[in-house]
Order: sequence, then structure tokens, then C-alpha cells
Amino acid sequence: MFTGIVQALGRVVSLKRQAPGLRIEIDPADWAFRPAEGDSISVDGCCLTVVSATVSLWSFDAVPETLAKTTLGSWKVGKKVNLEHAATAATFLGGHIVQGHVDGVGTVLDVRSGSDWRLRIRPGAQLMEFMVPKGSVALSGVSLTLAEVSPKGGWIDVALIPATLEKTNLSDLAPGDNVNVEADSMAKTMIHWLRNYSAASV
Repeated sequence: MFTGIVQALGRVVSLKRQAPGLRIEIDPADWAFRPAEGDSISVDGCCLTVVSATVSLWSFDAVPETLAKTTLGSWKVGKKVNLEHAATAATFLGGHIVQGHVDGVGTVLDVRSGSDWRLRIRPGAQLMEFMVPKGSVALSGVSLTLAEVSPKGGWIDVALIPATLEKTNLSDLAPGDNVNVEADSMAKTMIHWLRNYSAASV
């Protein structure tokens, strides 16, 4: 489990195709944290298991399903990625509960910069029912509040504060770029229960 509060910006330094998926190597930059083999790390919102780690190089394996359902399959060497280590019982929950289980890939429709920096994202029709005004969403591993939701238009707006722009890769986004989207787990659980177990299923 994660909180959606990015702790470091890493950089992809190597992508190696190997059966059955992809070996990803990341430079964690100046982050003092050093994971152990088997630890879970949120890498741009995708929960990946550490294969090996040194001070300057962390290795992960991504399986075909992960490559198909996230942005990982389209990454290039040099890409900046948001990093967060797994939460503990003592972790301050500054964002919201993020599992690192990407629900789909969203597309950036518009970027509005300036004093009121906003991103407009099309998360995909299958995810719109989980998007609640003033609720939470994780975009590339970043916990954000939904400023506006358009069910008919099929898009969501999120506002970005200066700290988020400085400490994450969201400031690099442009129209047409893709992001990993994870809907709020509480919204997903509620909809699933109502559809499958409620007497008055929706």
C-alpha cells in the first residue's frame, strides 16, 4: 500500500526485453532510501517488486500484463518516474490509500498552466463511474483531488499545486501524453458490492 505522496523522482536508465517481460533499471537520484530485494516500490503508480538495488541503480521486472495495462510498455530511457516506498502502520497518510494496481491508462487532453495549473485527463469510459467530484484519484502514482468531473464528456480535471509540480513528473505532461490511472479503492469496492451483492443492485 502507498499514500500517493511522491518521495523522489527517478530516471529510467535501462530497458531490457527478456522473457517473459521487461527488466527496468532506474536511477533513484539523490533519494537516501535504499530498498531491499523483494520490497514493493510505486514506480509511476505501478507497484513493482525490487529485484536488486544499489545506491544508484534499482532493478524491477514487469510482466506482459503490466506492460499491456500501464504506460510501462511505452517508456523510453531517460524518462522521469515518480517513486514511493510502501507505507507502514506508522506512515502519515498525507494523500489517500493507493494500492499501486493501475486500473487503466489515461490521456492528457489539456494542460492549463499559470497561477491555476490544471490537467484535464480522459481516464477511459470504464473508469468514469469511479470518479467522484472532490474525491481522490492517483495519476502516475500522485494522490490528487478531483476538481471537476464530466461524466458526459468523459474527462476529469485536477489542480496541481507548486509543490506537486516541483516534486513529481506531472509538470512535464503535454496533451496526448499518457498517465497511469488508479481509481479510489473505496469507490471501486462500493460499486462492485452494489452491482454484485446488493438486493437493489445498480
